[in-house]
Amino acid sequence: MTAATHSSLFPQAPDSADAVLEGLDPEQREVATALRGPVCVLAGAGTGKTRAITHRIAYGVRAGILQPSSVLAVTFTNRAAGEMRGRLRQLGAQGVQARTFHSAALRQLQYFWPKAIGGSLPRLVDRKIQLVADAAAACRIRLDRGELRDATAEIEWSKVTQTVPADYALAAARAGREIPRDPAEIAQLYAAYEDIKRARAVIDFEDVLLLTVAVLQDRHDIAEQVRAQYQHFVVDEYQDVSPLQQRLLELWLGERDDLCVVGDASQTIYSFTGATPDHLLDFRSRHPGATVVKLVRDYRSTPQVVHLANGLLAQARGRAADHRLELVSQRAPGPEPAYTEYPDEPAEAEGAARRIRELLDAGVPAAEIAVLFRTNAQSETYEQALADLGVPYQLRGAERFFDRPEVRKAGVALRGAARFGGNDTLLEDAVDLPSQVRAVLSGEGWTTQPPAGSGAVRERWESLAALVHLAQDFAAAQSGATLADLVAELDERASAQHAPTVQGVTLASLHSAKGLEWDVVFLVGVAEGMMPITYAKTDEQIEEERRLLYVGVTRARERLHVSWALSRSPGGRAGRRPSRFLDGLRPGSGTAAAGRGGGGAGGIERGVSGAAALAPAVPCRTQRSPARCRVCGRTLTDAGEMKLMRCEDCPSDMDEGLYERLRDWRAVQARRSGQPAYCVFTDKTLMAIAETVPEEEGELARIPGVGVRKLNRYGTDVLAICAGQDVAGGDAED
Repeated sequence: MTAATHSSLFPQAPDSADAVLEGLDPEQREVATALRGPVCVLAGAGTGKTRAITHRIAYGVRAGILQPSSVLAVTFTNRAAGEMRGRLRQLGAQGVQARTFHSAALRQLQYFWPKAIGGSLPRLVDRKIQLVADAAAACRIRLDRGELRDATAEIEWSKVTQTVPADYALAAARAGREIPRDPAEIAQLYAAYEDIKRARAVIDFEDVLLLTVAVLQDRHDIAEQVRAQYQHFVVDEYQDVSPLQQRLLELWLGERDDLCVVGDASQTIYSFTGATPDHLLDFRSRHPGATVVKLVRDYRSTPQVVHLANGLLAQARGRAADHRLELVSQRAPGPEPAYTEYPDEPAEAEGAARRIRELLDAGVPAAEIAVLFRTNAQSETYEQALADLGVPYQLRGAERFFDRPEVRKAGVALRGAARFGGNDTLLEDAVDLPSQVRAVLSGEGWTTQPPAGSGAVRERWESLAALVHLAQDFAAAQSGATLADLVAELDERASAQHAPTVQGVTLASLHSAKGLEWDVVFLVGVAEGMMPITYAKTDEQIEEERRLLYVGVTRARERLHVSWALSRSPGGRAGRRPSRFLDGLRPGSGTAAAGRGGGGAGGIERGVSGAAALAPAVPCRTQRSPARCRVCGRTLTDAGEMKLMRCEDCPSDMDEGLYERLRDWRAVQARRSGQPAYCVFTDKTLMAIAETVPEEEGELARIPGVGVRKLNRYGTDVLAICAGQDVAGGDAED
């Protein structure tokens, strides 16, 4: 579940613009108040990025700096957009458009199509797979179900990377695509698919973006009309933008630069759809004057979970790894991650189900537990294991909450009761709002006890139970609330797709778990062949699999269970081994990977299981020592002063000659790597080095701004310069 649904108590909107900023940490506050020009927020998992950007928008609106109707916030899923709208509503910033790329583009296309093209917009098809099947038949290409799905994915990839059928074979080869058929056949299929769409006067989701781009490129009057409407843009999950989405964003912006992007290269897990982190990593090159804020304070996970996450990335390679963020947990210590090996997959599923049953019996809510796996095909085994123990569960990726038939029917029943409840005998004994809702929904199939087993009946009950819990929370937060008030709240939530929490253990693939979090996470099937997946062959594909596991680890707030099976079925050959990504991190697998400040000391060296894993987190909270000025001893809060390790106005003992030599060396490094100089080291970091004049790696590593990566890459040169030796720029290559 998300942070928004985790706090279900309907907070009152802040009473002023300044009140919007209350409770933000220094970096989040910097994001919230940097309202002009390009802003790049590099936000690690659990660091409060959605909080930062929604408070940024709300502060700008409440302070009168931004007009609500002039702001367009875009993200990648309806759920994320709905959450953003819900938070903005709670902050008193109604009227801001928060949409997916496709939703925003579709609205513009529907509005401008009659003017730009004439007539009505062609019908949008929900699923393209039948059209692809028809195209295959027209080309006399036989495809089984799996090949049909893969061919559809290739067409989608081609369109978001703006590749036409004639260029498909070359583009796919350059991208290292795993092609299901001969490239010429896929190109032929792609061309036939486009012909069929034109003949039937339909468009697909990728066409929505392509056509919007075409209209904005060809009709400058329409582009200017859109730009007059929207002057300020916020893009969430910017590491996931495709070339096509980036082009649309550029057309929305025009020559302006009021753009705030938020992302984390270490959470790039959708490259197979055309997403690339390059736009995020190159943002500062495209916008040299950009404000860049790094969020690394992890408010979600315990030090033990964070330490494992940092350890995973410490072993990563590639460009995204070079820009990894080292998280620092802000939570109290919790249990160590638990690692368990099972003889086969059914035993692994049964073991996870038993532990979940123990957690439920110990009082952990079902909605705060998730089982995450690499492929959807793994789900069935866990569904059966949970059902056998009477554990309620829900599958991610199913129908949106407010689109479910039982939820729509319940809404109609509640609306009718709100209007005519005085004549409803069901409500005669209902003394408050929750009891009224229970009475109404009892007529729709809700009971005080859930039905036995799983399946459609159980899923309907879970939906109604979620409405009952929502009513209880609403009544607790809004004293004297009526049934009509609740119906209005449900209507607003339905409009924003801000669903209540469903009370059941979540089963989800790692990809669909992105953006969610739970108190307890079971990462299952973490074995070679599944993590990384068998078909991940290239270095880039392997690294994306590592990032996928990192996303899974960072979904856990308090407890993390990692497991794998030695064989697929009982009695099978025990030929599997734990994932290579756990080497050096799980107990008994060698030395832990180096990491700085990520979690509790040695937390990933020891695993616990059974009753110990269920022990509550240690209640005492450990605090990080405050940074103090090394001259006057005052506590430092400014990021620049913390890098210098002194107050800005305290006297400096900097070696000016050393500082200039370091600047000259940095300029050479920047030219060789093609990056701005501050990407090597900032001026403040160079000043801190010139003031402390470190003599060995440990001293250099303690200077803020010198992380593990920069220490490995530049440490030898810097120490040599500090020792008075001549360094001719060093080697700018990794």
